[in-house]
Amino acid sequence: MRTSIILDDELGLRLRRAAKDQGITLSAFLAEAGSAKLGLKTPEISPFELIVETGNGLQVGVDLDKSSELLAAEDQSVYGQ
Repeated sequence: MRTSIILDDELGLRLRRAAKDQGITLSAFLAEAGSAKLGLKTPEISPFELIVETGNGLQVGVDLDKSSELLAAEDQSVYGQ
């Protein structure tokens, strides 16, 4: 699930530092913290493998400077929202 949250700058900085200190992503850190607060078992996060494609560059219409638009388009196609 992808979502956006608003944090004050100091809290955001402290959360990022804590996640970095543990060697995990901010998302994983927040998932662990939320699970702990709710008394849930911490979800197992499987390692990911970066798959690199070769080819002739970008697809037509893809602008890597507008990655949020790509994420929104992916959400639309997957979740219909």
